[in-house]
Amino acid sequence: MLIATILSARAKDETTMPIADELFKKYPTPAKLSSANPHAVKKIIRKIGFYNVKTKNIIAASHMILSEFHGKVPDTLEDLLKLPGVGRKVAGCVLVYAFDKDAIPVDTHVHRISNRLGFCKTKNPDKTADCLEKLFPKKYWKIINDTLVHHGKTICKPITPSCSLCSVKNNCPKIGVQKQN
Repeated sequence: MLIATILSARAKDETTMPIADELFKKYPTPAKLSSANPHAVKKIIRKIGFYNVKTKNIIAASHMILSEFHGKVPDTLEDLLKLPGVGRKVAGCVLVYAFDKDAIPVDTHVHRISNRLGFCKTKNPDKTADCLEKLFPKKYWKIINDTLVHHGKTICKPITPSCSLCSVKNNCPKIGVQKQN
């Protein structure tokens, strides 16, 4: 989950998942990935953007998991953020989807929609995560990402959102919307 999420940054899921599957077939454990030849890893993930940096980060993160976390992916935000290539969104995804812990992963969709709806007035995803954590009770944190990502991909698109199809259209201030369907 961790490595796949690092790979997914600024990439589409349909591109990332087959590549992650191929990578995990060749390097199924942190030990194998930490000792992998970087050129061999790059060859596998080259279709994903930023593959040079991602190669360096996933190998270094695997090494750190072995050396500092006894071969186990950490399950706290603080420890996950110590890993190379792991920011708050990746850490949040790992907490929610791998460990079933409360977190709000904020990607471009969650950030955009949270600001468009007027929930937050933030300039970056980390500030949006802080805002949403204050706004919503913890019991809702895990569903926010899936809900808003789906809404952002299907209805509330960055350019020309389909406001006429939106279930909250009558209550949405449409902040930042220039043109709509």
